[in-house]
Amino acid sequence: MGIPRAVFLMGDSFDEGYPGDGEAPVHDVVLDPFRIDTTAVTNRQFSAFVEATGYRTESERYGSSAVFHLVLRAPPEDVLGAASGTPWWLNVRSADWAHPAGRGSHWSDIPDHPVVQVSHHDALAYCRWSGRRLPTEAEWEYAARGGLARNRYPWGNDLLKKDGTHLCNIWQGVFPTSNTEEDGYLATAPVKTFPPNGFGLYEASGNVWEWCADWFLPKYYRNSPKLNPQGPTIGAGRVMRGGSYLCHDSYCNRYRVAARSSNTPESSTGNCGFRTVSAA
Repeated sequence: MGIPRAVFLMGDSFDEGYPGDGEAPVHDVVLDPFRIDTTAVTNRQFSAFVEATGYRTESERYGSSAVFHLVLRAPPEDVLGAASGTPWWLNVRSADWAHPAGRGSHWSDIPDHPVVQVSHHDALAYCRWSGRRLPTEAEWEYAARGGLARNRYPWGNDLLKKDGTHLCNIWQGVFPTSNTEEDGYLATAPVKTFPPNGFGLYEASGNVWEWCADWFLPKYYRNSPKLNPQGPTIGAGRVMRGGSYLCHDSYCNRYRVAARSSNTPESSTGNCGFRTVSAA
């Protein structure tokens, strides 16, 4: 999808962000034209990359990765432990992009779902092969806004349609034990399940987190450049945007277009993928 030269207001206009995330202040940004994938990279697309290159992801080399407890598809002996402070995340032997919920799962069963269990390094490897790159955080936010100014979501300010229809794949119920699946999904949904935004992007909110190129630094917005900001030169991790199927307003209200999060670049989880961009 081609995105023309943009001038927009970046950041949280509702003062809803977590203070430590650095969603403020709202600030002017100018972007040169670029092209962005309408969807996150799918399992089918990532499989083509692996088949062409023989690439092994970091989770494959480490031998395990993080799986949400309710989607686990692996024998008990594959569970190596739970994450400290977030026990709903299990460290599962043999979980990787091809086996996203453990060895009892396989990407070929969900070819049109976003690829997950990929680190930032893995995403960069795919980009090098495809001749593309990861979006900057500013590019991602502008594209996700779909041409709307200062709105909460890619489609407007209300989470649901007036008739109660869900517009994204996030958690319903009591996190992390009971998901009513009112939006139709416990975990990832196929790409293009929910309506696109004004720029034709699908699932810019919810479904899976998406890696961006930038390092994450909460205070960056205070002094970020106006023209084509590239992010800080250092940070605690790499930026992730968009939220995921695990986001819920009681726990992780980060499916808003201004919301930010991060993870270390070698990390992989069952709810993080990516989409790519190129020059216009």
